[in-house]
Amino acid sequence: QQYPGVRWQLKRAEDRLVDPPAETLDLLEAVRNRVLEENWDLAVVLTEIPLKTGRRPVLAQLSPVHGVGLVSVPTLGPVHVRQKVQETTVHVVGQLLGYDAEDPNAQRDLARRAHQLSTDLDERPDDNVVQFTARVLSGNVRLLLGMIRANQPWAFVARLSRALVVAAATGMLTLVASDLWVLAMAYGPVRLVLLAVMAIGAVSATLILGADLWERPRRRAQREQVILFNLATTATVAIGVVVFYLGLFILSWGGALLLIDEQVLAGVAGHPVNALDYAKISWLTASLATVGGALGAGLEDDDVVRAAAYTRSST
Repeated sequence: QQYPGVRWQLKRAEDRLVDPPAETLDLLEAVRNRVLEENWDLAVVLTEIPLKTGRRPVLAQLSPVHGVGLVSVPTLGPVHVRQKVQETTVHVVGQLLGYDAEDPNAQRDLARRAHQLSTDLDERPDDNVVQFTARVLSGNVRLLLGMIRANQPWAFVARLSRALVVAAATGMLTLVASDLWVLAMAYGPVRLVLLAVMAIGAVSATLILGADLWERPRRRAQREQVILFNLATTATVAIGVVVFYLGLFILSWGGALLLIDEQVLAGVAGHPVNALDYAKISWLTASLATVGGALGAGLEDDDVVRAAAYTRSST
């Protein structure tokens, strides 16, 4: 009734999944394995395990890229449990498919994404990995965008405290080096762009490979789901790192204005300086600090990185 544009096929199963005590991430990954084994499109788990974000209890934990939601039944309270479970499950399914109640086209978009999720690509024996990936991407654009949006990639790096601290410290240290000023002002926009792309790629690769976020299909029938998952994960991490980079750029610009005296900078440069020179210094500083962020990301616990990449809470 809530999402009338989709014909739903529901299957109920009872499974312990993990042995207590268990972390939320362990439960999510166990459900993900079951989804792949059963060839399900989505799964919502009703559990007695308390779910928390930090120390704050939450009603549900979602992993849009996995197509998995967890609902903590005790959090619903002691009365009208059945009705609350039904309403919460319906709400979680909508969130997994990127449903936005304020969007006038939300029902239509959800139906399209659900159709793409449930439709398997035809197998072509002559397809190599690149060709098959391209077909998955072209045939699931709306679904992929919905998964990425539901995953809130802009908040990804904010959960990685060590990466932020290391990157900020790296930026502030390099900002006061006069050699950096000279290099930044000598570099053209093409080189600065290449350095930025390399820095963002280094952090993204460190997070994806270091925390083992890249999934491999166990059977041929799982290839499409796994490729969609990997594409969504890569996009989530990359967008998060780009937001992180822009934050470092703004921080570096503010630091440059505060720490670098205009007369001193003009003396080093040998010519009057302007806002563009400060921008180029901030640009190079952000790139170097982002590489420092890759080192910080390597210090993060793998479970912390996976939780940041996959999960979001729902109250």
